[in-house]
Amino acid sequence: MGSVKDLTILESPADNKLGLGRFTFSDRYSVFDWGQMPDDIEGKGAALCITSAYFFEKLEEMGVRSHYLGVVEDGIPRRLKDLKNPQNAMQIRLVRIVRPNVCPGKPRACHSRGNDMYSYSPIKTERTNLLIPLEVIYRNSLPEGSSVFKRLANGTLKLEDIGLKETPRPRMRLRAPIFDLSTKLESTDRYLSPDEAKEIAGLSQDEFDVLKNAVFSINSLVTREVAKAGLVNEDGKVEFGFDEKRNLLLLDTVGTLDECRFTHSGTPVSKEILRKHYRGGVWHNEVEEAKKKGGIEWKKLVKTRPEPLSKELKLLVSDMCKSACNEITGREWFKGVASLKEILRKL
Repeated sequence: MGSVKDLTILESPADNKLGLGRFTFSDRYSVFDWGQMPDDIEGKGAALCITSAYFFEKLEEMGVRSHYLGVVEDGIPRRLKDLKNPQNAMQIRLVRIVRPNVCPGKPRACHSRGNDMYSYSPIKTERTNLLIPLEVIYRNSLPEGSSVFKRLANGTLKLEDIGLKETPRPRMRLRAPIFDLSTKLESTDRYLSPDEAKEIAGLSQDEFDVLKNAVFSINSLVTREVAKAGLVNEDGKVEFGFDEKRNLLLLDTVGTLDECRFTHSGTPVSKEILRKHYRGGVWHNEVEEAKKKGGIEWKKLVKTRPEPLSKELKLLVSDMCKSACNEITGREWFKGVASLKEILRKL
């Protein structure tokens, strides 16, 4: 079970063979790396499952390979054109997850985050059929408060790392997308330079270039498709692995309101709505302080628990997910839902 998706393993992946599994997209949500929050958002899982399947099928037509095999209806994985109703389960190929070793006190062998030390040697030893331990982020704009500004200011990020020649401004629409990277398998996401990302993931320069080009292709497709619903694709994240022949494979989900930050006339159309609801509150402030202190078990430092959402906000976010799915895919999967524009006006 993940924060928002459950995984059923039908066939476990082996050293030289992909496995088979199913994602069940739940109605749970997660913000600020906390994991499961107090409420469920009705219909969210099915809406995100259908939206992600839509982009997987579009990307397949473009030659971008992924682990997607279809949306499950009546026990059978089907293409969207063959589905009768929206579903919340997706059949996928599985790669192995090879985790870094936690090895405190051995800085020469490890990469540090607070008091935690990680050795990525197990991942570099394995060559095929595994998750690449990176979250890959594209950024088409930089909102106020973006981590990019903080990292440029404290020197942990350089302009050349993200392909910029001049210091960006808040709310600036970028001429070309920024390619950014963070860890995937550490206790808290840690941003990486391109060189460090290549090093911990064991990527050659050619493999890194292939991955980067795939991200820009995905960004272009998502940007183009969501524009049909009046949405602006501000940023998003994707994950990759290698198949049994070390060919790049797009994993997880893509183009959803959980993976991307969309806006409509400046209004967030993503789980940023939920982040904004909690940001600046007692629980969120405790989370941020606990993360600064680091440690694998930072959550134990947080004494407050997140408050449940109001009934009205839950309903509006549910309708936002359903309406966005309808309008992005161009098919009325969810009947009787108001237009996205009307829902956002109420939000």
